[in-house]
Amino acid sequence: MTITITTAPCCWGVDDVSNPNLPDWRLVLKEAAAAGYGGLELGPYGYMPLDAMTVSEALRWHGLYVVAGTIFDNLVDPAGREELERQVRRICAVITALPKPPLAPGQRFAAPYLTVMDWGHEARDYAAGHSDRALRLDDAAWAGMVANIRAIARIARDEYGVRAVIHPHAGGHVEFADEIDRIARDIPASEAGLCLDTGHTAYAGMDPVAVLDRYWDRLDYIHFKDIDAATFADVMTRRIRFFDACAEGVMCPIGDGCIDYPAILLLLERRGYAGFITVEQERDPRNVGGSLADVAKSRRYLETVGFARRKETTR
Repeated sequence: MTITITTAPCCWGVDDVSNPNLPDWRLVLKEAAAAGYGGLELGPYGYMPLDAMTVSEALRWHGLYVVAGTIFDNLVDPAGREELERQVRRICAVITALPKPPLAPGQRFAAPYLTVMDWGHEARDYAAGHSDRALRLDDAAWAGMVANIRAIARIARDEYGVRAVIHPHAGGHVEFADEIDRIARDIPASEAGLCLDTGHTAYAGMDPVAVLDRYWDRLDYIHFKDIDAATFADVMTRRIRFFDACAEGVMCPIGDGCIDYPAILLLLERRGYAGFITVEQERDPRNVGGSLADVAKSRRYLETVGFARRKETTR
């Protein structure tokens, strides 16, 4: 088993690019390297410059690479197809021109990946974590979302050689068990894989170990988070948006929460996972002063239970 641990800008509170409190992207690179990571994600569209030369220079300075780009947008609205396709082409053009991530023996698809997440629906945002409250898309709207995802996944694959991975996300229209089942049935493995996130699956009321095992044949990339049990129990009693819950600390450093990472490691060892796992911890960007300590703590914990023990380099 060869696993490479990376991180993501959301650990510094970078989710909404319109938020005026976001840290400078160069600080994120500096602190990711300082915490011992060899790579990180590009972050949401428009956060890091979409200029390969500028970003490559900064990455090389810190000895980093980019493991994935991200589509984090409304995937349901058919009127948004043109904008989604534009974003995919710009993101893929950049990430494929940056320093290359390492390739592990047995890794299904080479990085960088394109993580694809539905977002931007107020009613679903307030229903995050509550399957019984979350209205499902009707058949026509679901078919429109599937068509949008397939279109952008094919662009990534056919024009740039980038593997698209669908990421179920709290507050989006692919969150709960029935929705993950349905998206896996409706979008063929030849077009897109899955990026399963331990924190989002737990937030949605599922067992992360069971979900990783169930979708093993579609699992190309993994995100790790941890959940503070007391904060989670509290926010589940209230009507609250997902990222507002994150601002209250529902996501915590890995090892400090309730997700069973030794059990996850046993599964990955048994299944022979090879490739990338990205550490995430959504937070309020106004609390970015704690990010370096938290991502370093998460990495140290994963090392103690048997995950990555080195800082991997580019190829």
